[in-house]
Amino acid sequence: MLRAGDRGAARARWLGTGLLGLFLLPVSLSLEVSVGKANTIYAVNSTEILLPCTFSSCFGFRDLGFWWSYNGSDTFKILINGTVKNEKSDPRVHLKNDDRITLEGSTKEKMNNISILLKDLDFSDTGKYTCYVKNPKEKDLQHHATIFLQVVDKLEEVDNTVTLIILAVVGGVIGLLIFILLVKKLITFILKKTQEKNLCNVRNLGSDA
Repeated sequence: MLRAGDRGAARARWLGTGLLGLFLLPVSLSLEVSVGKANTIYAVNSTEILLPCTFSSCFGFRDLGFWWSYNGSDTFKILINGTVKNEKSDPRVHLKNDDRITLEGSTKEKMNNISILLKDLDFSDTGKYTCYVKNPKEKDLQHHATIFLQVVDKLEEVDNTVTLIILAVVGGVIGLLIFILLVKKLITFILKKTQEKNLCNVRNLGSDA
């Protein structure tokens, strides 16, 4: 049986755990920014590339600020910045430092998309691109996500020979196992029928005797 002191300590631990959960809950549901699953993307020189960025907030947003930055080997600059009034408004661009950049996203219908399209790529465009979002409705909470762009002369073709060989071997092994199981079942069925037939013959001989 728990003593009074032990019960008090247990209640204190439960209370502390509950307060910690209440404190962490708003953080876990707060502003989030994503640039997709890939940390690095590749694009061919002189083409264009879409740099993805989406955000989410369970508390909604008002006069939300966003901006993209570029960080190369020896250069850092703000590419574009703007604001979004509310969930029913599209982003409004206030500054754009590169005419090759266009804002492709939309924040209507809960898309919360502030992706940018970078045209006429050059090798010097290789570097880190960071998408920032700041939400005044969450006490100016700010979050960001970064993606690395590698501009190349041409995209390398992926050699799937090894993968195809492995799949063929695995498929062959699985097929062989299925064939063995079928043969085993067939042999078992034949032996069972043979035993039943022999048993019937023995019984018939016994009856004739």
